Amino acid sequence: MARGKNQHVVKHPDGCGKLKDVLAEEYGKNQHVVKHRDGWAVKGEGNSKATKVTDTQKEAIEHAEQIARNQQSDTKIHDRNGKIRAGNSYGNDPHP
Repeated sequence: MARGKNQHVVKHPDGCGKLKDVLAEEYGKNQHVVKHRDGWAVKGEGNSKATKVTDTQKEAIEHAEQIARNQQSDTKIHDRNGKIRAGNSYGNDPHP
């Protein structure tokens, strides 16, 4: 499979139980929930600006999950120190 700059190949179920190679860019950006000076933020992977800032981490997680479902991507939930503590896949997981 031909790849361009900043593209990588991932395995994805083809609907028949077999894995096929697809470009990762066919999916949306992973959504990170991170601490923000005004609460908690949802940021698309690689983005410098927050998509949404909420008062609570729970609200940010709910928003990140909604985006990830729509974009068939993953959530990455960070703790207050920036370490990833949890996450879920909504379409880009070769082993659902």
